[in-house]
Amino acid sequence: MLAVPIESAGNRTEGGQGNKDHRNLIFRETDVIGHPLGSLSGVLAGTGYLCESETTSFYPYFMSSLDALSWRMEIPEMFYPASLIPGMREIGTWPLQTWGGVYPRTGWTTQAEEPKAAAINAQRAGDIVTRNGQPHIYDQIEPSSSSDQRIWSPGPLVEDDPATGEWQMLLPKAESSCAVFGTNDLASANGWGGGRVDEEGDYAWNLWRPYQCCEKEGQFFLFDINWINYPP
Repeated sequence: MLAVPIESAGNRTEGGQGNKDHRNLIFRETDVIGHPLGSLSGVLAGTGYLCESETTSFYPYFMSSLDALSWRMEIPEMFYPASLIPGMREIGTWPLQTWGGVYPRTGWTTQAEEPKAAAINAQRAGDIVTRNGQPHIYDQIEPSSSSDQRIWSPGPLVEDDPATGEWQMLLPKAESSCAVFGTNDLASANGWGGGRVDEEGDYAWNLWRPYQCCEKEGQFFLFDINWINYPP
């Protein structure tokens, strides 16, 4: 990948017939790693002011390099209805404006702005790890059964729905706020990606998800005892 001006939201890749520039089709690897401070929440949860995180610090929940068949070859992702029907699972407000589709959940995106392409792949990876039984090599993010709290998860990540999660950019531009992907930037001169392009093509986000929790108190067990009278 060639360097692009940091103020530009464009993308330029080398390849194809005659070494032409292809500005739309982008491939990138994507990893989902437990937040470095995720385990700290378990310590602070005892104060009653914080819910335990669903993630373990630095734990690799998804690494696309190990999921080559689905992430690179689109098998079986290409056969989902959302991969075939326009308007299903779109990031943005279809048909007025859209960044791209969540499906197929692969590393290939058709997007002229590199930061948006990276955001789409982050949404796809988040979609995978917050669901069970997906045709990928991954570990599902879910509350620990050994937790001292009863935790109500926001459920699977859904695009455009802040109740299931919002994104905070860390790299290349550290931002102090979070929001869902899919901002309508049609009236913007530089687009959403303007000022967010990394010259090395590296992007990182925090995914913030709202939890509800309470301490496990007043627990009891229901049981019965079957008396057996043995012959004297």
